[in-house]
Amino acid sequence: MARVLVVNAGSSSLKLRALGPDNEVIASADLPAPRGAASADAAGLEDALRGFGPVDAVGHRIVHGGTLYRSPVLITGEVRQRLEALTDLAPLHQPKSLAALDAVATMLPGVPAVACFDTAFHATIPDAAATFALPREWRERWALRRFGFHGLSHSYASRRVAELLGSRGTRIVTCHLGAGASLAAVRDGRSVDTTMGFTPLDGLVMATRSGAVDPGLVLWLEEHAGMPSGELAATLESRSGLLGLAGTADMREVLSRAAAGDSRASLGRDVYLHRLRGLIAAMAAAMGGVDAVAFTGGVGERSAEIRSRAAGGLAFLGIRIDEGRNAAPGDADDYEISAPSATVRTFVVAAREDLQIAGEVRSVLWGGSA
Repeated sequence: MARVLVVNAGSSSLKLRALGPDNEVIASADLPAPRGAASADAAGLEDALRGFGPVDAVGHRIVHGGTLYRSPVLITGEVRQRLEALTDLAPLHQPKSLAALDAVATMLPGVPAVACFDTAFHATIPDAAATFALPREWRERWALRRFGFHGLSHSYASRRVAELLGSRGTRIVTCHLGAGASLAAVRDGRSVDTTMGFTPLDGLVMATRSGAVDPGLVLWLEEHAGMPSGELAATLESRSGLLGLAGTADMREVLSRAAAGDSRASLGRDVYLHRLRGLIAAMAAAMGGVDAVAFTGGVGERSAEIRSRAAGGLAFLGIRIDEGRNAAPGDADDYEISAPSATVRTFVVAAREDLQIAGEVRSVLWGGSA
């Protein structure tokens, strides 16, 4: 087994992890996110990589693979060009991923690199879940469909829960709750539905993103308020969600202010939870039931209150949590918080996209299991 460098370019940071032969983290660094050019933060990146020592391969998190890439792929010049062409589908995320890809390639010439896609895990969702009710000529001309995102996280979390359950024949709702947030319905290891759509803007209320809104509302603002499309896009992406509702994008602050009686924060919390509960139920419906729920991501892992309030509205599905275990989980990274009376088991799983990416790199280059 080889040493794999995992490069995860997010919206606010560039996470680097070097994983050893047994998937142990042997080096790590979190740097400012690339600013859209291969030379961005080159000095800091070069210093970090020098301290990592030699690596045998690199795995890059790429947000969007479009309809071209349904699985990880070795990066070549042609692949790099095709990834660039997909930028319009994820204009806030794809440039950062490509900037990191170019910078690392310059510093590690000759080291094979693999692109691992957030959209790929959802390539298995059936047509009924993937298809928008739009004219056929539109759908075929522009590949308008539900792509889904956070697939690397959903894939890892669902597989980890299946391991904890001791079975792969399961129906799992994975809840990736962070600054960006989405759910996935995972049946027998395959995604069958998810809450994000053509873009990462759809679905749940997020830190600064609106989540699902009536498209007629957007058209109304454009036509009657004269709002330019650029301003609409920037507002829905960066000034909405918890920030728009509560005045802060930080869930910890939202909950603290709500507990102190702040009405804006209470509304933000309640809208967030209303959407979360409803879409967890929708994911369960997509599978004809649910055997387990997994919370992951920054909010999913760290907010006992959000987990408790979400589960409190889902008892009709058999979801009940043990408040003691939920509030005091112990030392384990992954742990169960189900109440003894629950018929659906609930877990908290540490987000480990690095493990998922390293596994996919090994699968592409050396035939290992992802």
